[in-house]
Amino acid sequence: QVQLVESGGGFVQPGGSLRLSCAASGTVIRIYPMAWYRQAPGKQRELVATITFDSNTNYADAVKGRFTISRDNIKNMVYLQMNSLKPEDAAVYYCNKDPPFRLPGNRDYWGQGTQVTVSS
Repeated sequence: QVQLVESGGGFVQPGGSLRLSCAASGTVIRIYPMAWYRQAPGKQRELVATITFDSNTNYADAVKGRFTISRDNIKNMVYLQMNSLKPEDAAVYYCNKDPPFRLPGNRDYWGQGTQVTVSS
């Protein structure tokens, strides 16, 4: 069964940077388009960035030019470099397939995510 473990979140001041990592196990992600999502308190989870199996990328308008998604198919890892962070980027960040992996019972699988806090 797939397992996704996100890490690298933390507290940062506006304008700062963080690099998130996602370690996948139980499946080989190289054949899948992967993505980073985020969910802020009181808001729906949103798609932040996607990367195809051959590393073509796409970004939400809110993060374009500031975030960079990448992958290492040998290490079964996905990354999100976040620069010029803004308070509105604060959220729990999740990686997943695009669209998300499904569990038995037709539910989406989600890892525990990693918290990003941006505040002065």
